[in-house]
Amino acid sequence: MINFPAVHCPDTMKSVCIVLILAMLFFLCVIPQGLKAQQVSSVITYQDSMMSDEEGGALLLPSFVYVEPFTKEIYLIDGKSRILIYTPDLFPLYTLGKNVGVEAPQGLTIDRDGSMYVAQAVSENNPKNRISVFNACLKWERDIYIKGFEGADSFTPYRIAADKNKNLYVASNNFHGVLFVNNTGRLMEIISPEEEGKKVTINSVILDREEKLYLVSEDQGRIYIYDQDRKFIMKFGEKGGSSGKLSRPKAVGVDDIKGRMYVVDYMRHTINVYNEKGAFIFEFGGRGWGKGWFYHPVNIAIDSEGRILVADLFNHRVQVLHSW
Repeated sequence: MINFPAVHCPDTMKSVCIVLILAMLFFLCVIPQGLKAQQVSSVITYQDSMMSDEEGGALLLPSFVYVEPFTKEIYLIDGKSRILIYTPDLFPLYTLGKNVGVEAPQGLTIDRDGSMYVAQAVSENNPKNRISVFNACLKWERDIYIKGFEGADSFTPYRIAADKNKNLYVASNNFHGVLFVNNTGRLMEIISPEEEGKKVTINSVILDREEKLYLVSEDQGRIYIYDQDRKFIMKFGEKGGSSGKLSRPKAVGVDDIKGRMYVVDYMRHTINVYNEKGAFIFEFGGRGWGKGWFYHPVNIAIDSEGRILVADLFNHRVQVLHSW
């Protein structure tokens, strides 16, 4: 509430005084909010939504989005256990499903030679968790079964990233750390961030253009960054349910050009934006069904043009926004 000093006006000046007081209220209350909204909207703008496959069928619960860095094609995973591929201008090309070995996809990545690695859970036709490898023509070649540590048989690959040497980083929803394995699945290292002397669970992993490693911990509300030699650099994020904090972060996207990091908060229906030092800048979104609003977003990807692609789970779409 704003308290103004008493204003004594002659009868002939009452209307003028009322106008002045209303103008003051407008300046103090309305204009700052308008400027704030204008500032945010000038940074993030809505462009389009991806809502259908190449046959016009609707997407169902899209849970993952990935932009291939060389062809710039867009890969989606939805609730029908399929991988959908789109052109950079969002035109649906084709769908990969059970007929080619895609049965329970969780996440995927593509290496520099065009081979695709798909993290797959147990399915009706395969009782083991695995990473399925497809060649550049999207034909199945082999399955990788991760081994070499206690609990390997129950490890469910969820998110995955490939470095320039075709080594893989693999995250699972209920595992403390991230696996670093070679192209055959042999374990080489477990990268395990700690908080107060205890290892934390990691639910997502990506590499940026310089092959820095980003690990997301939903439990801790934090992102951990390592260099290409897997040496710890920094961490950022704070657990919480208010603006600037992370309630249930699901994924991170990196804008290599602007030096920004975008973190999906599933529970708050928002995207938190951080600078390259991990300082919070602003957030956008919120629970809703219109353009630029989200209903439990779960994944994010940033392309080379600065477009932000968000898997908007319960709105059954992938929204495409732009950062200016």
